[in-house]
Amino acid sequence: GQRAAFLQEFHQVMPKVHQEQGCIEYGPTVDAASDIGVQARVGDDTVVIIEKWESLAALEAHLTAPHMLEYRQKVKDFVNGSTIHILQPA
Repeated sequence: GQRAAFLQEFHQVMPKVHQEQGCIEYGPTVDAASDIGVQARVGDDTVVIIEKWESLAALEAHLTAPHMLEYRQKVKDFVNGSTIHILQPA
């Protein structure tokens, strides 16, 4: 897999994202080792990115930020697919 190479690029862009207006949280996560039987694992080559933004407008601005366009070009060969869930408190 390409997880290590992907994470290297991700960690390089992360400080720029943290400086974006409206960014509350932005970071990569991977499976945690546990003995909890009901844990659903995402897999060795999967990274889940947890993001929290002040508003939908802040998220939309993030998606088109120049450093994100450059980042997506750098990682395109490492990414097999992506799914985005946009959620709100219930």
